[in-house]
Order: sequence, then structure tokens, then C-alpha cells
Amino acid sequence: MSFLEHLGDLRKLIIQSLVLFFVLSIICWFLSGRILDLLISDLPVDSLYFLSPIEAFMVRMKISFVLGLMMAFPFILFKIWAFVSPGLFAHEKKRVYPMVVSSSALFYVGVFFCYFILIPTVLGFLLSFGTEFVNPLISVSAYFAFVARLCFAFGVVFQIPIVVLLMSMLGIVTPGMLLRQWRYGVVVVFVGAAVLTPPDVISLLMMALPVLGLYIASILVAFVVVRKKKSDEREVMRP
Repeated sequence: MSFLEHLGDLRKLIIQSLVLFFVLSIICWFLSGRILDLLISDLPVDSLYFLSPIEAFMVRMKISFVLGLMMAFPFILFKIWAFVSPGLFAHEKKRVYPMVVSSSALFYVGVFFCYFILIPTVLGFLLSFGTEFVNPLISVSAYFAFVARLCFAFGVVFQIPIVVLLMSMLGIVTPGMLLRQWRYGVVVVFVGAAVLTPPDVISLLMMALPVLGLYIASILVAFVVVRKKKSDEREVMRP
């Protein structure tokens, strides 16, 4: 394929992804009121407030866009795979589909873990610092920004096993090197968790500990995959 043909495929990928994103966002808009009520139904406060006439409308728009993007995420990954697949070997193509599926699954697991486990714990902890005369008055936009930022951060950091596996398969790093440098990995994970979470110990630990577990698991999986890859290469080189 020529350079212009590649650009045409890239243009088609972007247009199809945007069309699906906007269609899903429009569908989510009609459900955004119910979704917003569900998001705040288990809060440890009586209700949320909007402090300007347009605030509630903007929050429902943001909910629609965020959910539309989350629902379109697997499709976008598959379209990216379809775009790069002509440049891959047959044995490499076989590994891409499982990685795309695993990446999508890990993203959703991170989001659900954050929403159902971390956020209720962190909110209960943070709101406990109120007093008899100091009560929470939380705006709906501040709450949604808090939840969306944490959920997205967890969805992203749960991609660590995929990143480690890809880097190992490409020879950028080796599982042995990652295992030997585990102390640096721990520091990076805790620093990243401190940046992505609110400034409290509970949320930091609740992000850092699962990510450390994923990091160790990804190294073990990389050991198996790299060993199998070397074994396959030796089989191919035999006369």
C-alpha cells in the first residue's frame, strides 16, 4: 500500500471511531439522568447540588461522553489492530487479538474496581473529617470530576500487564531485568499512585497494591511467553 492509501485507512479508522463514539454518547444522553441518580445513590451524603443553572446540564453531557468513550473503547482498539495488522507476521497477528481482548477487559476491571471498591471507601474516609458544625456540601460537577478522574486512572494503570508483556515480546526489556529491578518498579508505582489519587493514604494504597500485584503477575506471564517465543524460534531454525 502507498502512503496515501495508509492515510486513507487511518482517516477511515478515525471517522468510524468518532461516529460510534458520538452515536453511543447520544444514546447515553437519554439515559444520563438515571445514570446520574445511580452514581449518587450510595453516597454517604443526602444529596448533591448544582451551583449554576448550566452545571447539571454540563455534567449530564460529560457523563454521556465518558460512557460513550468507555463503550467504544474495544471497537477503537480493534480498529487500531486492523490498521497495523498488514505490517505484522502471521505469528504476531495471532497474539494481537488476545491482547486487545485482555486490554479491554483489564480497562473495565480497573474502572469497576475503582467505582465499587475504592471510591466508597475513600469518600467515607474523607467525609469522616467533618464535624457537628462542618457538613459536606458537594457540587455534582466536583463529584463527577472526582469519580471520572479516578476511574479513568485505574482503567489506564490496569494496562500495565499488557505494556510489560509487549515490551518483553519486543525485546525492549526482559522479565529477568524487571524482576531484578523490582525496587524501582515499586517506587514508580507508588509515585504514580500518589499523583493519580487524592492526597490520602487510603486511596494511594488501594491503587498501589493492586497495581503491584498486576506488575508481578505480568512479569511471570512475560517469563512464560518469552520462553515459548524462544522455543518457537529454535524450532523454526532447526533444519
